[in-house]
Amino acid sequence: MSRTQILKGILDACIMTIIKEEAVYGYELALRLQQVGLPEISDGTIYPVLLRLQKKNFIYSELKESPSGPKRKYYYLTEEGEVELETIINQWNEIVFPVNELLGRREMT
Repeated sequence: MSRTQILKGILDACIMTIIKEEAVYGYELALRLQQVGLPEISDGTIYPVLLRLQKKNFIYSELKESPSGPKRKYYYLTEEGEVELETIINQWNEIVFPVNELLGRREMT
């Protein structure tokens, strides 16, 4: 299994977490993901996720003036999105902690 395949399973939570911290536009979101060590997440991956999250009412967008060029679409987390994000984080923790424990045992041998 590739790193990209693993990330697809948790990408919604990564994107919603960034949006929860601060409203962002698409390109800025891609930069933030790169800054935290996820350079393989491209615009072509991000925009379909944003559209899906909007359809589920987990995020919403607003056009805002840009200091340079056309208006930008900024994304915000909804209350439903906050609940979903908390659910995903809890589910992730239920998986990641036991897996880390198991894989950590392997390093000891």
